[in-house]
Amino acid sequence: MAQLKITQIKSKISEKQNQRDTLRSLGLRKIGQTTIREDNKVNRGYVKTVAHLVKVEEID
Repeated sequence: MAQLKITQIKSKISEKQNQRDTLRSLGLRKIGQTTIREDNKVNRGYVKTVAHLVKVEEID
């Protein structure tokens, strides 16, 4: 199953509370931190919410 490599590239300061909560749900706390998640609808929705704050790569 495919996976997503998600890296936070921008700060969550001055972002809306729901976006900060979404970053936390993804397991991201600081700039440059990376997490690997399953490629499913839930995680795609999280990424869409914070697309301007993260970089996403698909890995096998």
